[in-house]
Amino acid sequence: MIEKTTLSAAQLATNFADLHPAFSRDEAVTDASKCLFCYDAPCMRACPTGIDVPKFIRQILHDNPAGAAETILEENILGGSCARACPTEVLCEGACVDRTLLNSPVQIGRLQRYATDYAADQGLWFFEPGPPTGKTVAIIGSGPAGLSCAHHLRMMGHAVTIFEARDVPGGLNSLGISAYKITTEFSLSEIQPILDMGVDLRLGHRVDAAGLAALRKQYDAVFVAVGLGSTAQLNLPGEDVAGVFESLEFIFQSHTGPISECVVGENVVVLGAGNTAVDAATQAVRLGAKKVTIAYRRTAAEMSAFNYEYELAKSDGIEFCWSAMPLEFLEDAGRLTGIMMCRVTPNEDAGDGQPTSNGRQAKLTPVPGSEFFLPCDMAIKALGQTPVLAHLGLDAIKKGPGGTTSMSGLYVGGDCTHKGAEIVDAVQDGKVAARGIDAYLKGSL
Repeated sequence: MIEKTTLSAAQLATNFADLHPAFSRDEAVTDASKCLFCYDAPCMRACPTGIDVPKFIRQILHDNPAGAAETILEENILGGSCARACPTEVLCEGACVDRTLLNSPVQIGRLQRYATDYAADQGLWFFEPGPPTGKTVAIIGSGPAGLSCAHHLRMMGHAVTIFEARDVPGGLNSLGISAYKITTEFSLSEIQPILDMGVDLRLGHRVDAAGLAALRKQYDAVFVAVGLGSTAQLNLPGEDVAGVFESLEFIFQSHTGPISECVVGENVVVLGAGNTAVDAATQAVRLGAKKVTIAYRRTAAEMSAFNYEYELAKSDGIEFCWSAMPLEFLEDAGRLTGIMMCRVTPNEDAGDGQPTSNGRQAKLTPVPGSEFFLPCDMAIKALGQTPVLAHLGLDAIKKGPGGTTSMSGLYVGGDCTHKGAEIVDAVQDGKVAARGIDAYLKGSL
């Protein structure tokens, strides 16, 4: 039955403690000493923002965490968030040659957190606005892409106004990543220094197509970084019954109020097998659900969640139901009782005459007579998010180099252009767009 979590404050504090605890000084120096400081370092090439990883690790090794933080933040202004939530296992740490030599990489993410936390704790800030240029830029969306763009534009001297639909800035960093990875408080603390550079933030200001047209007339350039919309719908019978949640709706509650007020079912089924699905499932476990199952229409080999997220889910006791598709949400007296599922099997081709050997996922076909009932009192849909550019009249827009579009002075970036990626990718999109906007404003394009 769906109720507020019954776990004690102490249990919740333990369950939602940092997934990767902060390094002490001695731990940081010890791990930094493992680095081989490779020439043409593969870890640096694997970082979408191009942080000079060997340099900042050497700075930590020589007891200069402030210098390390500056090295990180010069390339990734949200380096603290990325240190907590980036998939380092498949980026910088995945490329670390130590993985080959010692079967374990340098813990780059935790070293990055050590440096950025040091700077934050000491109140250090390394950047200031450039000389005013008289040019104005509107940014739609205050997620990582918008914030990164705003920061770099202010360093270039341009006036920046961010328009955010919600009443909290930060996008999914502040609200959509489970709190055992990033808390809202941390996200806001990382955002504030950017705003303090003179960025005008307007909360509760949703921009539609008419609003975008007005902004393009009012400002010299516009950067659209609106992220993605709500969870995709299944359009199945019973989908609107009490107990069926969207994944972000479920995760948001751990950010918008005390964790002790979060609701969770006793028997939870998560539909989908991406990173957000794992976030929702692990949050349900940490809130006290007695049983959590991830149900996915394909196999474990085809799930989009990173392997380390899969391992995290298994370590939390989450069960998996593979090759199963929902047919109907069932209820009794208006409350969810379970999901009617069926087994599915892949076709021999991709549905258009092309063999699956060309890299496409085969279409799935229900197996006749394979229907089964999966009991649950809470179902969480983690099926990916819907695009929102159509609301701005930009559904047909194409992103070019540097975030350019076919419309003069209009740039796009972040999740709204690549259907969801990582924080670090959005930060890089914003940084690259800022350079393009700067060149445009200076008449270089």
